[in-house]
Amino acid sequence: MSQEFAPAEPVSTIRETCRLDITRDTCPMTFVRTRLALDRMAPGEVLLVFLRGDEPRRNVPRTAAEQGHDVLATEEDAEGGVRVWIRKGR
Repeated sequence: MSQEFAPAEPVSTIRETCRLDITRDTCPMTFVRTRLALDRMAPGEVLLVFLRGDEPRRNVPRTAAEQGHDVLATEEDAEGGVRVWIRKGR
């Protein structure tokens, strides 16, 4: 996990508005689906994204942050999956 996306708040306190499972998708579809989900949300709502693989692990949080969203936390599970909490900006 990148230091840039270390938890801003404890994961246990983050309440997501929506969930998105992209564990079976590959780049660039991983962020395309994430962006479509964020586009349907109101500013301030939180999207929990389930993903798998090194490329999505790097690209989804980075691209979300570049587009003005807040990456609240990332957390890896024992099976190699990753959860990313993103708060929609603007």
